[in-house]
Amino acid sequence: MTLTNRPQQRPAVLHRECVWDFPRPPRLERTAARLRVVCAGLTVAETTAGFRVLETSHPPVYYFPPQHVRRELLHPARGQTSCEFKGAACYWDIEVGGRRAALAAWSYPDPTPSYLAIKDCLAFYAGRVDACYVDAERVRAQAGDFYGGWVTAHLVGPFKGGPGTAGW
Repeated sequence: MTLTNRPQQRPAVLHRECVWDFPRPPRLERTAARLRVVCAGLTVAETTAGFRVLETSHPPVYYFPPQHVRRELLHPARGQTSCEFKGAACYWDIEVGGRRAALAAWSYPDPTPSYLAIKDCLAFYAGRVDACYVDAERVRAQAGDFYGGWVTAHLVGPFKGGPGTAGW
């Protein structure tokens, strides 16, 4: 057996976040994580200058600055929703090579003052595109058809959005 003076490598410690520790009203924060969205085999959005919104019981929703999104692939979609915190959201379809991902993204063209930093930024539903990534990890979509959170291995739930969670 040979001994060396080299320090032993330790496995990386995974920082856990519990969504029940996230605030309400939601907190907007910058993230330097590498965020990526893939649709029809093409990277539609990619950034290391994104934002995330953290809200009690929800996985984070990630927002991409508009200059980091292939805007020529996005087409305005019908419909609008309203968030009591962020304001009115508009929706976008993604079209790549003849394939259309309906209502795959949304943005806030005129957000409330607390969320001005995400004006015109785009968020994507992980379940309506091929894949979304936070750093090298492929995320899972938040359950339900309305919420757009990205579930990663370091998050602890339960998460709002699945059957029986509407009253949370």
